[in-house]
Amino acid sequence: MAKLKKLEEQSRGLDELLGSSEPVIEIVRELTHTVIEIPLEQIEVNPWQPRKDFDEAALQELSDSIKLYGLIQPITLRRMAVDQYQLISGERRFQASKLAGLKALPAYIRLADDQAMAEMALVENLLREDLNAIEVANTYQRLKDEFGLTDEQLSKRVDKNRSTVTNMLRLLKLPPNVQESIKEKRISTGHAKVLAGIKDIALQLALHEQIVKDRLSVRELEDIVTNYSTASKPKPKKTTPSVPDAYKLVVDNLSGFFGSKIQFKRKPTGAGQIVVNFKNDTDLNRILDLIEEKG
Repeated sequence: MAKLKKLEEQSRGLDELLGSSEPVIEIVRELTHTVIEIPLEQIEVNPWQPRKDFDEAALQELSDSIKLYGLIQPITLRRMAVDQYQLISGERRFQASKLAGLKALPAYIRLADDQAMAEMALVENLLREDLNAIEVANTYQRLKDEFGLTDEQLSKRVDKNRSTVTNMLRLLKLPPNVQESIKEKRISTGHAKVLAGIKDIALQLALHEQIVKDRLSVRELEDIVTNYSTASKPKPKKTTPSVPDAYKLVVDNLSGFFGSKIQFKRKPTGAGQIVVNFKNDTDLNRILDLIEEKG
């Protein structure tokens, strides 16, 4: 512990004490792989932390464990100034340790700028199974906004496919109550991605209610959306070929003679056909009688 304390003291004001940056780099490298006890009052939370909500029961359970066994896994910090550090990862452990009444925590110290801080916090949190999709999407959006990243650049930063990143960002366009359901795990990320693909907000809300009420699976939801899309597509209208003006009088006369609808078709070559429609056998016999009489 004496060596650790000495290393911490050496790290303070080294730029002023040493003429060359070489020793500073070497000390930083050693600090990065060394665990140091840091007082809690010297640690501030990471503003880039994507996780905002912690399960109180789980936090209390972790706190009880820390009271018994201490903090086994060190947190990771960056040094901001003399006796001032900021969390890079481990906020849940930090909060649980405060509940447990610890005065100092074991920590790794790293150098990182704001962008590196955000990226490290995001990557560390993405490894957690209980991080919800909205928390991930919000962090993606912050990285894009703060550092001017495109979806392609962001996907490389977080080691995800571009389509995965884009689909996650689309979740932020969902209505607030739908986003809340994602956070509370009443609907899954799979449900949310299907809803995000629907442009009609009213339909999104209606399907959201149905998912929660009927406990629809993602596959069932996809089937409903597919059937709705098919039913809502406008059916092509059947167009009746227009009769040339020169033959309209012929069609009118035939229709009057037979007392039935007449279909007249004529090709540019001059060939064509005349179709006399009938409703039933009786109507057919009537038309045949008229033809025989004229014959």
